[in-house]
Amino acid sequence: MIKMKIVYFLLILGLIPDLQAQNNQPINILANQVAYNLEGPKTAILKSNQAIISGTTFQLIDVSTNKTVYSGNVGQSEQVSNWNPDVWYSRIDFSAFHQTGNFKLQVTIDGTKYESYEFNVEEQALGKIAIPAIVNFFNKQRANSPEELEADKAILLYGSDKTVDLHGGWCDASGDISKYFSHLAYTNFMSPQQIPMVTWSLINTAERVPELLKQIGVQEFLTKEAIYGADYIMRSLSPEGYFYMTVFSYFDRNPKARRVVGLLADSKTTSDYQCAYREGGGMAVAALARISQWGKDGDFRSKQYLNAAERAFAHLQKFSTKYADDGKDNVIDDYCALMGASELWIATGKDVYRDEARQRALNLSKRISPEGYFIANDSNRPFWHAADAGLPIMALARFLDKETDQKYRNLALKTIKTAIDYNLKVTNGVVNPFGYARQSFLFKGKVHDGFFIPHENESGWWWQGEDARLGSLAAAIIVGGRLVYPDNAPFGVKPELAIYAENLVSWVLGCNPYNMCMMYGYGHNNVPYMASMFGHGSGRGGISNGITGKDGNGDGSGIDFKVEDNGNEWRWSEQWIPHTGWFLQAVTAMSMK
Repeated sequence: MIKMKIVYFLLILGLIPDLQAQNNQPINILANQVAYNLEGPKTAILKSNQAIISGTTFQLIDVSTNKTVYSGNVGQSEQVSNWNPDVWYSRIDFSAFHQTGNFKLQVTIDGTKYESYEFNVEEQALGKIAIPAIVNFFNKQRANSPEELEADKAILLYGSDKTVDLHGGWCDASGDISKYFSHLAYTNFMSPQQIPMVTWSLINTAERVPELLKQIGVQEFLTKEAIYGADYIMRSLSPEGYFYMTVFSYFDRNPKARRVVGLLADSKTTSDYQCAYREGGGMAVAALARISQWGKDGDFRSKQYLNAAERAFAHLQKFSTKYADDGKDNVIDDYCALMGASELWIATGKDVYRDEARQRALNLSKRISPEGYFIANDSNRPFWHAADAGLPIMALARFLDKETDQKYRNLALKTIKTAIDYNLKVTNGVVNPFGYARQSFLFKGKVHDGFFIPHENESGWWWQGEDARLGSLAAAIIVGGRLVYPDNAPFGVKPELAIYAENLVSWVLGCNPYNMCMMYGYGHNNVPYMASMFGHGSGRGGISNGITGKDGNGDGSGIDFKVEDNGNEWRWSEQWIPHTGWFLQAVTAMSMK
């Protein structure tokens, strides 16, 4: 396996012994360590080294009074295939509880009491806590150290003596201060959406929950962060009309080593730095078109945002497949182009964008397999994605914010419904007490279903925790569910969908087999701090990569989480901006009235 030549710095601070002690306990109550929404599903997991006797009860304790305020029966003990053969999991459901405050769960087994960590229950609690945390994270993630600003105002294009001004943007991760529209372009089917997606995410939250943002006092702060992202996208638009894909640091302490590049495995760089739709171009168009409607200026005028989006779209229509590594569109191009065209159609009302949006929506409908998953290529590869699995649904839903023609609406709604039905079916098709989102993938020529992405894939080396995937699916299942499965119930969707989304958010916030809250600085157990160059590193409110399949299992089977691994702990511990950007969309969807 090819490995990136990256140096990471970890401060363990006694965490590993604590984790080992917890995992050696016979009983653990695994709960969301941060907050549950008052009106929403509320579940936890009892983890044990043997099956729990039927009829075992749990108590919900008010921390302020130490009194029981709710009780119920622990669910049936179950084991997850290919995880740990010595561990049992039992669900705890207290969704019927409707009081605000700080609480903890408790069970008594063989005369010994076991408790969960404390957590908050409040109306829109997730949004009230997570949105300010995430906005603060992105503000601290800005590539604005003196060294970066000076270097990036005149940064060399790879293989050229030409320089461009690409100051601004966000550092990609707690261990990587490079700046990406997308990476893994050479894989063709794994390209994630990075800075443009984060910008669009901030814009979407500003528009979807303005009253909540005013209530918690972050509306202006979030608005400024979104404009900051748009300004970087503007600088990244070349005179020719394409976006520069990557500012790469080479993990070099000399800021003058930075270059605008195309990136291959093992930190190999090229001059293939022009973005195709799937390489950040589509989402960049979408972010600029959408923010142009605010009528707010940053370093550029709002009209310039729209003009740039239109110019970039016209260029991508001609050259996107030329920039793509295999020279043709795939499912990622379809949903990214759909998002870009939809935002331009909403912003301008022009037929050219309507027609392209309709075509891309049609393309996505044709990619649905009989099983319900999208086909990534023109053959048999299922679409799976470690970051953006929910983005096809999100793009179709945004298209439907504008589309009124019933023929096209019905087609898009059918695609959304089929995709949602598939995700529920594949997730619920096996014993799965956490409700972790499962997926279909091609491995050694055959389609498999599994919890985690295959470690042997087109990248040759890239696999990591999938918290961005969980956030994107939680958002998509609510946003899409409101269109195809509306209900007068929590999150505006039928209960199965609300439970699916809550399971994924709670997993990230600590209700997982490792009792680990992946939002740094929140909850009780966090990954170790990771430091990086120019004062960057782990940021409060940022989301770490998370849990993976077992290290060494090419098909992604089993389960693994490590806080040290001879320099490879980044696979689990490192923060990455798509994780946090998508988690923002999950809590935004859960906060919408």
